Order: sequence, then structure tokens, then C-alpha cells
Amino acid sequence: MTRQCCCRRGGAGRGFSRREKGNAVMSGDGSLEVQNNELEWREREERSFLLNFQRSFFAMCRLDNFPMAELEERLRNNKDFTLLQQILRQTVLHPLCNKYPPSVKYRRLFLAELIKKHEITSTERLDDLYDALGEVLRSEDSKMCHKNYFLLSGEYITLAENVAIISEGTTGLVTWEAALYFAEWAMENSEVFNCRTILELGSGIGLTGIAICKTCTLKQYIFSDSHPNVLQQLRKNIFSNGLLLDSDTWNSVGSEVEVKNNNGSEKGQRPKITVVGLEWAEVTQEQVAELQSDIIIATDVVYDPEVILCLVSVLEKFLIDSSGEKTKRSSVVYLASTIRNPETYHLFKMELAILLPASILQIKLELDTR
Repeated sequence: MTRQCCCRRGGAGRGFSRREKGNAVMSGDGSLEVQNNELEWREREERSFLLNFQRSFFAMCRLDNFPMAELEERLRNNKDFTLLQQILRQTVLHPLCNKYPPSVKYRRLFLAELIKKHEITSTERLDDLYDALGEVLRSEDSKMCHKNYFLLSGEYITLAENVAIISEGTTGLVTWEAALYFAEWAMENSEVFNCRTILELGSGIGLTGIAICKTCTLKQYIFSDSHPNVLQQLRKNIFSNGLLLDSDTWNSVGSEVEVKNNNGSEKGQRPKITVVGLEWAEVTQEQVAELQSDIIIATDVVYDPEVILCLVSVLEKFLIDSSGEKTKRSSVVYLASTIRNPETYHLFKMELAILLPASILQIKLELDTR
């Protein structure tokens, strides 16, 4: 069975934790009680506002996704520098930014936008802003940066990725939109993955799989990709997120590295986590047998007409038992796609319908992120 999670291109690129909504409850007859409730509501709203900035900054959101208009309004209503100083402490001056920083260019643009809002609303100079910008301008550009995604638990997932969309001959060294949305959906529906063996096709640098491994109780998770540099960075990101490597044996294509999840399940059992080199056009029946799983997932892999036939072919191999009489396997496939080109997406669905029997193919649109 194939289920597709369809992500419309739009406001992606944020942390997993949704913005908190404060509900002020006015009760009682006394004015003091009403004032206290109103104060609590305002404090809750301010925390939510700051958290929104923090999560968006560390996930390297596009700047037009930040609540900049609301920031300007708040700055006009509050003539002191407290709010901007709090934003600085939660972003560029936060210890996490020193340990796992967003790109130099991104930090520079972020601070320039804050300075712009400050200068529009105040005639006084805020040295902290200019000092922070000066520090960033003195930093050296790097081909690598970090994105950090906050979980509801307060923990975060950190990913080292390339600043260029295409690098080293691949698009797999950056996080793509559908991976973020699917990871969020998976964490909200963890019962789907509990006690299951999962194979991920085209894992890239690992956001979806790492999120699922950290928040769901799995039996086994198999990361896979084909590019050797992607597999190498994937392995580093797995390790950076507290998933402990059991073995130093590593061959970037074709072999496995076993990893243990240091979170574990409630019973103290830890899922087996492996990283596998998998070239879709060259998948053998032996690999299919070894990688059999309850669930197959893939995110943002429907982007190029040239790879669609290989993708559909590999899905057919995993979903249909070709030994003797063809029969349906029990695996369920979840595909999350950002529709950049409707024609490409339509071609993918057409090829699915041609190669996979109707008894196996069941398309279900579960996400629309417009």
C-alpha cells in the first residue's frame, strides 16, 4: 500500500514545536484577579513570541516567515531595548548558536533585519545589536552550516548540512521541505511506527529518520542513500544527535553501520539503526530480502522525471514478492512530496498506476501545507 503525504510549497522551514497559544481566563469578581490573569496571558504571549523567533532562527527559516511586522509593532509600543535584547539572547547570543551555528550569511541577514526594525522604531543606538553584527562579519564563511529543530520535549535535533542546494554532485546534503513536514507528522502519529521496522529511501542528511528514532519506539530503522558523501554526513549527523555508534566499520556504499539509540524504549530496549548504501537502479533481490520492513518512507524524492522510473521500480521490488508467483508483501509505503512541478508529480502517479497493481496501490493525500 502506498500513501502519499503531499506538501504544498509554502511556509516551511520551522522548528517542530508549534507556536504556543495562550488562553487568558478571566474569572472572579475582584479586579486584582483579573489583572493577574491578564498579566499571565501577556507573559505567555511574550514567551510564545520569543520562542517563535528562536525556533525559526535555528531552523534557518526564511526571514519573511518571521513575525517582523509584529516585532515592529511591539518595538513601537515599548520604548526600551528589553525585547531586542531578549531576542538576541535567544538567537545569535544563545550557547547553541556558538556550538551549532547557522550560516554566516544567514546570521548577517537576520541581524541586519533586526537593526532595520530597531532604527525604524528608535533613535537611540543599541550597541548589543551592532556588536553582534560585527562579530558575525569577522567570521569566516564555511561551506557547512547547522540547522537545529526543537522538539516538544525541549530537546533539539541538530543537522550539519551544506550551504549550497547542489554540492558535490548531489542535492542530498541539505534538508528539504517535505522531510520537515513528514517528521512533524510522524512524531504526532508515533503509534504508526511503534514496534515496526522502517526502511527510508533517500535519507539525505537524516532529519526524518533521526526525528523518528528520537521520538518513537521502534524495532529497527534503516537509513539508505546512494551518494558516498551523503552517507558520510548522514552518519555524522546520527552520531551528533546522541545515537551511539556500535562499530567503526564503515564503507560508504554497500555496507552497514549499527547504531544504538540512547533514548531507548520504556522497557529499556533500543532499536537497531543501520545506514545502508542503496542505488535504486541496481537493487538486487538479495538486498530486497535483507531490507524487508513493515514501513517504507521517502521524502522529497519526486522532483526529477529521470529518477521516477527508478523510484517506482524499487518500490515494486519491495512491495511485490517476485519469487515464483507474484504476491503482495505486507509493507506500507509513506511518500511525502513537495509539489514543485505538477507535471512531474502527475508523471509519478501515472507510473505508479502502471507498474503497481490496483490491489497494492492506494493513494491517500494526508498533508496539505498551504
